This record gives sequence, structure tokens and C-alpha cells, in this order.
Amino acid sequence: MATEDPGHPHHLAGGVDTHSESQSYLAKRQLAGGSAGWLLLAGLGVSYVISGDYSGWNFGLGEGGFGGLAIAAVVIAAMYLCLVLGMAELSSALPAAGGGYTFARRALGPWGGFATGTAILIEYSIAPAAIATFIGAYVESLNLFGIVDGWWIYLAVYAIFIGIHLSGVGEALKVMFVITAIALVGLVVFAIAAIGHFDAGNLTDIAATDAAGSSSFLPFGYLGIWSAIPFAIWFFLAIEGVPLAAEETANPERNVPRGIIAAIGVLLVTCVTVLVLTTGAGGAGPMSESGNPLVEALGDSGMAKVVNYIGLAGLIASFFSIIYAYSRQLFALSRAGYLPPVLSVTNRRKAPTLALIVPGIIGFLLSLTGEGDLLLNMAVFGAASSYVLIMVSHIVLRRREPDMKRPYRTPGGVVTTGFALVIAVIAVIATFLVDVVAALCCLGVFALFMLYFAVYSRHRLVANSPDEEFAALAQAEEDLR
Repeated sequence: MATEDPGHPHHLAGGVDTHSESQSYLAKRQLAGGSAGWLLLAGLGVSYVISGDYSGWNFGLGEGGFGGLAIAAVVIAAMYLCLVLGMAELSSALPAAGGGYTFARRALGPWGGFATGTAILIEYSIAPAAIATFIGAYVESLNLFGIVDGWWIYLAVYAIFIGIHLSGVGEALKVMFVITAIALVGLVVFAIAAIGHFDAGNLTDIAATDAAGSSSFLPFGYLGIWSAIPFAIWFFLAIEGVPLAAEETANPERNVPRGIIAAIGVLLVTCVTVLVLTTGAGGAGPMSESGNPLVEALGDSGMAKVVNYIGLAGLIASFFSIIYAYSRQLFALSRAGYLPPVLSVTNRRKAPTLALIVPGIIGFLLSLTGEGDLLLNMAVFGAASSYVLIMVSHIVLRRREPDMKRPYRTPGGVVTTGFALVIAVIAVIATFLVDVVAALCCLGVFALFMLYFAVYSRHRLVANSPDEEFAALAQAEEDLR
């Protein structure tokens, strides 16, 4: 690739300037290629999400009751299925480490690409902080060596798992796969034990309020369904991170779609199992306030202890894998010049050092608030915003580039992604219903990122970074036509 003097920028549409960087710039920003097949990617998809089965979703019982959360979960499961089918197509056509940012960059230009990458970064930087607080709650309930939930648990989990990631992606993905398998076994053990405790009366033990449409099934009325949506998202949150592994996958055009679709299949089953059995065994009222609902649903039994230990594995799996996801998203945005280029330099083991450490420090500081459900809502805001932009990208590319090479095509085309788009918009609004402060905080951070881009980095984009090259290719083809 020809190298040019960075002092000679090219002007692109949208008030953006790009320049080419030297080969040595890109050589310092290389990820390890071809480490993962579709099965590892499916494991990655499940591991992003599985902590949501163990903790977090249950706060939705306090917003909508069992009925409200169940209806919200059905709607959200349908949205995620459609979202994943849309992303499978996009990832087969545009396999690069930027994931959602890469797709939106091609469809919506640099501004839309950066907005999407920022939303994903907000989600992935905050989600581990929420999970760290849940890990603290599980550790405390295990009564290990008299450890009580505290800041040094959060510090330990961040330090240990960022350390493993710094040692290279092959090792990290294999460790992740094993932990995820253990966590899935834990859900099977829980399900078998919970059947014995199940009582249908427990599902509706929250008294009906005077809200419109309220009943024993919907104690908080129709609005409760809407308020429960952000918590239903916790059953699937972060599965959209699978395409971020594209540059480290063998044959990504084929393996990324297969991996993400296999993962959603597993998660649909775990969602139904956990929602019905936990609430039926432990009661909607008590479960709506629990830091570790699966354990408390089983009462004081030996099985509860087993599930508690394994539940810790589930939380760790998601914590571990989302660190991977935020580092790859930050890596891609930094390598292309949207964020400071120093953040994408990789170490000897081809792991992006500062992209792992900087969001880790921010997440650790956020975890000190101890507000797991507040952090959860902030992560959902970032996620739902990115889904809106990614689904718009799918629809735009179908319309504008019908001949683009798509090794996998979404069944139902834009109807499928259009449905996901509508539900994602509703979900963004729902985060304001649950916690206006959390949603506004995220909006503020989002605005600061866009301001940084507007004032500074839009004049410093790197034309020969892989994600920008995908977009340049599209522009060249467009010009030829």
C-alpha cells in the first residue's frame, strides 16, 4: 500500500479529512489472525450474555411483575433474533474488528460510524462495572474466607482478567470457552433443582396496584411492560459483540454468521428456563430485589451452594468476554484515527494494551458506586442506541448497495431488520422511563465523544485502516457507477 505524507489530507464528504499512514503504523496495530472457528465464536456470544441469566434481569419483576417482564422478554427475544440475523449478513459482507462501527461507517458515513462505535463503547465500558458489583454480591453470599463485598474484589477481577487478555487472544478465548461451558452446566443444575420448588402461585405474588390495566399477572399495569424492557434486554445484552472478533477468526465470512446465530439459539432457551423457574421457585416479590436470584430461589439447599459457585463462573465469563469486546471496539476506532491512535498499539502477543487498560480503569471507578441496576440501565441505553444505528445501516445498505457481496443473507430482508429497529427505538425510550438520570448521563458522555470528533479527530482519520478501506471501496464503486 502506498504511503503518503500525513501532512497531505484528502477531503471527504461530511467535512472529514483523511490521510494515509505508513506500513509501520499499521504493523504496530495488528491483531492475531485466524484463532477462532464458529464454535469458539458461539461460545463467545453466549459468554458475553450468560451473566444476565444469573443476575440483573430479575429487577424487571419490580417494574412489571412476572407478566410484564414475560411479555417484555418475548418482544425483546424477537428483536434480538431479528437483530442477529441482520448482523449475520453485515458481518459476512464486512468482516473487520470494528463490528457495528464498521457496518455503520459503510452505510452512514464517518459521523454515523463513529456514533455507533461510541454507543457500543459506552455499553461495553459500563457493563463490566455492573457485572463486577454482581460478582461482589455472589462472593459475599458464598462467605468465602469471610470476604465481604468491597472495592478490592472489583479491583482484583479487573486486574486478573485484563492480565489474561494481555497474554494473547488464543489463550483468552479458550479460557472463556471453558468458563462459559461451566456456567451453562450451572443453569442445567439450577433448572433440575428448581423444578422441585416450583409453585405457579409464586409467579403472581406481587399485589396488583391501581395502575391502568393492572391484574395479578400485570401488577403494575400496561406501563409495567414497557418499564421491564431494559431488564429483559439483560437476557441477551452484548451478543452483538460477536462480529468484533472478525479479524481474529478463520474464514470470518462464514464463521461469524454461524457463531452468532448458534449463540442466540442457546440464549433463547436459557432465557425462558431462568425467567419461569426462578420466579416460580422463589416468588416474584422476593426475586425482584435479589442480588443473586437463582441461589435465593433454591432456598437453603445444597444445590443452592452449587449454583452459587457456578453462578460466579457465569458472571466471570461475561465480565471476561466483554473486556475483550470493549478493547476491540476501542482498538478499531483508535486505529482509524477517531480516538487517540496510541490506544490501538498492540503488544508482542498482538493484544491492544491501552485499549484493554483504559476502559478497565473507568469501569473500576464506576463499579465503586455499587449501583448495579443503575449501571445496567446505562449499559442498556448504549446498547439500544447502537442497535437503532446498526439496523438502519442494514436497511440503507440493502437499498443503496443491492449488489454488495453478501455470503449470508438475512431471511426476510429489511422487514426483519425493520422490526428490530422499531423495538430498539422503544427500548431506548424505556431506559428514560426506568432511570432518567442514568440515561441522561449516557447522553452527556455520548455528546462529549461527538464533540471531540467534530472539533478534532474528524480531520485526522486514517484512510488505509481496514474499516476506512471498506468504506473507500464502496465510494469508489459508487463513483464508477
